[in-house]
Amino acid sequence: MLRIRKVADATTAPNRAAIEAAQKIMREQFPLMADYDIAKLPDQLSNPLKHRFVSRLFVAENARDQTLGVALLLYAPDIGFSYLEIISTALGRTGRGIGATLYERVREEARALGTQLYFESLPDEPALSPNREIRASNANRLKFYERYGARPIINTAYETPIKPGQSDPPYLLLDPLGSNDLPSRDTVRKVARAILERKYGSPADYVQMVVDSIKDDPIRLREPRYTKPKAQKAAVRATNEPHIALVLNDDHAIHHVQERGYVEAPVRIRSIMAELNVSGLFERLPAKRFSDRHIRAVHDGRLVDYIRKACLIAGPKKSIYPYVFPTRNPARPPKDETVLAGYYCIDTFTPLNLNAYLAARSAVDCSLTAAEKVLEGANLAYALVRPPGHHAETRTFGGFCYFNNGAIAANLLSRYGRVAMLDIDYHHGNGQQEIFYTRSDVLTVSIHGHPSFAYPYFSGFRDETGIGAGAVYNLNLPLPEHITPEQHRNAVAEALRRIRRFAPAFLVVCAGFDTARGDPTGTWPNRAKDFEQLGHMIGEQGYSTLVVQEGGYRVRTLGTNVRNFFTGLVTGRSAARQVAPALARSAGQRSTARDGLEWRSAVMADDVGRVRSLVVSTGFFSAAEVEIAGELVTERLAKGVRSGYHFILAERGSGLVAYACYGPIDGTQTSFDLYWIAVAPEEQRKGLGVQVFNRAEAAMRKAGARHIYADTSSSDRYATTRGFYQRMGFCEEARLPDFYGPGDGKVIYVKTLHAAPTVGEGGQGVK
Repeated sequence: MLRIRKVADATTAPNRAAIEAAQKIMREQFPLMADYDIAKLPDQLSNPLKHRFVSRLFVAENARDQTLGVALLLYAPDIGFSYLEIISTALGRTGRGIGATLYERVREEARALGTQLYFESLPDEPALSPNREIRASNANRLKFYERYGARPIINTAYETPIKPGQSDPPYLLLDPLGSNDLPSRDTVRKVARAILERKYGSPADYVQMVVDSIKDDPIRLREPRYTKPKAQKAAVRATNEPHIALVLNDDHAIHHVQERGYVEAPVRIRSIMAELNVSGLFERLPAKRFSDRHIRAVHDGRLVDYIRKACLIAGPKKSIYPYVFPTRNPARPPKDETVLAGYYCIDTFTPLNLNAYLAARSAVDCSLTAAEKVLEGANLAYALVRPPGHHAETRTFGGFCYFNNGAIAANLLSRYGRVAMLDIDYHHGNGQQEIFYTRSDVLTVSIHGHPSFAYPYFSGFRDETGIGAGAVYNLNLPLPEHITPEQHRNAVAEALRRIRRFAPAFLVVCAGFDTARGDPTGTWPNRAKDFEQLGHMIGEQGYSTLVVQEGGYRVRTLGTNVRNFFTGLVTGRSAARQVAPALARSAGQRSTARDGLEWRSAVMADDVGRVRSLVVSTGFFSAAEVEIAGELVTERLAKGVRSGYHFILAERGSGLVAYACYGPIDGTQTSFDLYWIAVAPEEQRKGLGVQVFNRAEAAMRKAGARHIYADTSSSDRYATTRGFYQRMGFCEEARLPDFYGPGDGKVIYVKTLHAAPTVGEGGQGVK
């Protein structure tokens, strides 16, 4: 088995081993390469701003995780090109298709980034490569690339050696990736300059000479020398076309419990596939077979053995249901297999029979297959499985679940980087919580109905946060029995905020759709458009994401809801890709003081205290005013948009450093009030107040605002506040003498929104 895996960083033992193996290959295959350029590989992956390229390392591995080949792709988002710096097999591994497989994967990655692929290759001209043996080797390499349509860019001085007389200076090659559109002269000039300056640090006069030599517009490639054009493998499919790798549990249908009211039925998958087949978003992949060791790495071996044995005893026609729960004496379990069911199961409605085991075992294979696709670099993968898995714990099963599909996949992924699990099922993900409760490398987050009324009743409370090394690495967000879609999205926003702080390499979404309106197992009102918004919120985080199917039992709408969720996931992911180059272009111009800011508009429960603390820290407000600031947050949490209060919040790390509160003025159509804007003392006079206001103004404009009102004190203490409003384009509209107290009047400002947003400096504590 050959697997091409994308290595994100050196944070795990397998990743470090892969990087060290890649460095060994580089030293063996490129003996003239400077040791510094080899040693810097881990830093290249972790510090793109320093090296001015985003580095992507791909390794070819066998089933024993031995590294057989390596490719290093550099991406320059500020210019929009990809550069293949290294591609090589290990010694003794040539001629086995490893290099071709690596190159095809690199081409897919470059296409997915929206770029064409540039790289260097040594020349095949006698004048540039006088040694016949070396020249023949160079020609073989150029012949390999030519099969894919990659050829040298001609009519340039790129292959001019820096020092006269040096042999074998490289050509600059372009692989258009199947496109007939060749880049412009200006584009290639930028590319050549970036390669020579960022990679080599070449002298300025040499760089300018090469850049000026590029005159064709668009550029031209050398005519094919070794292959016929029709024989070239020019076509390439991006890793996101189709966007989502889909692994379907084909064996699920054999698990069909006929008892009335048993909602976990085969029709669930059929209803989903009916919608996904016409969506154009998915690529079906067959499931691979995996060893039981992956299951036993997560579940107690005695549980695994019992489920298999009891299911074999029951056979395909009958079922064993737990009816006695002998947990009082765990050291002396009963011998009778039917009685023993209650020793391992948490409820009375999860039957054991042969088909249940076969379907559950197949679901594990599907989840692991999809997880491997994510390891190979797929942005999105979907394990469409039943039975579900998120209620299965280390030593127990239940809730229709036998093996925890998501946790087993997350455990595999955790060998190669930190994993966050986000459970959006209506019911608490007690399984993954218990499995990873003492671990810090897997963050578990669950949004669910409060256990006071929702299955499994005994777990899912807010104060369950992990123990030992896993302390604070479990987050539960239990919600009331009846909520609005916006309240659900607010909880998802809070979950995503915690996940961002964790900074995972991979995200596993345990996707339950029983939060839908009319679901027989839930009470929440989400419709198709709400699932699309949820998908968009998750997708725009930009993580390599595995989605594992959990609940969802209203068959009439299940397929539509799933399709809309994935539509949102894809569009959110696309939005994240579009934002990334802009961020990269501005990264070098941002001051250190502004790095690390995160913005949100969703308000969370702990913001009541955080807003109060922020307002107090400014030193501008009375105790009564501080309470009012907190009350507005409480009102928003309780009533949602009906409260009339909207927020912009800025965080650095885990701290709230600035916020604004605004809303429409009752009885008006286009007038809004800026109720609060405040900036932490340590962040003042850095332009953060301007950023907060501009974001609030943009939101009010979008909501139809034509006038924004704000008021503050007329006392000398608030002179800076008044100056801030004036710089933001406000005009004084009225002044009410002695409003706050003798000699302390209220100044009312208004800003008419008929011009572009204002940019200025200043802003402290403002009321």
